[in-house]
Amino acid sequence: MNGRSRGSLVLAVAAVILFGGLSIWLQAARDSMPLATSDNETLYVTERAAGRGVFTHRLLAADLYWIRAIQYFGSRSRVARVRQTDPFEPPPSLSLETPVSFDQLYSLLDISTTLDPRFNIAYRFGAIFLAAQYPEGPGRPDLAVALLKKALITSPEKWQYWHDIGFVYYWNRHEYRQASEAFQRGADLPGAPGGCVRSRRLRSSGEETARPRGCSGANWRRRPRTKMRGMPPTSS
Repeated sequence: MNGRSRGSLVLAVAAVILFGGLSIWLQAARDSMPLATSDNETLYVTERAAGRGVFTHRLLAADLYWIRAIQYFGSRSRVARVRQTDPFEPPPSLSLETPVSFDQLYSLLDISTTLDPRFNIAYRFGAIFLAAQYPEGPGRPDLAVALLKKALITSPEKWQYWHDIGFVYYWNRHEYRQASEAFQRGADLPGAPGGCVRSRRLRSSGEETARPRGCSGANWRRRPRTKMRGMPPTSS
């Protein structure tokens, strides 16, 4: 081996050692830095992204907040179900973990439907989410009714919203007189199925003398994770 080839070999070995040491140093420096994470409160839609959407495309921003509401509701209900079915989970008064909260759900739905006041799916599905009993949801039928009444401000001609309000009162709040009034107000609107409400006779005791025809309250009895076909129709 002549002097030139020996020198090249030395340089190659030195380069390997140098770059190997550099890579080890860079990896150590990277491991010492905390990784950027996204918690459940910012996943999918950040405040910056939402702010840009509001000033450019309101309908797009409404969709983003609706997606965020679905993700928020699904993640919270999943955690609540797991914790409730855990045999080793202590009572809430003794647990070190804070109870699962759905406190941002209505706000997300409210923002979405404010950006798009005719967001039919957000109103109707959002009401189901809000009315769902814990651990499936927050158990806030009052907020479900508030969201549906907000929908009626923009679309007073939609009998479907009154029917949804009636089902919330009937299945979730057991306030049968209010349910009867809501069903009747929906039936009085043009286009409402004639047999849907008029066949239902609710008394203050909660009895009903006939099963409703032309509409179904099954979606309010089912759990929120029911497949799409179990949700209320979203006809425009």
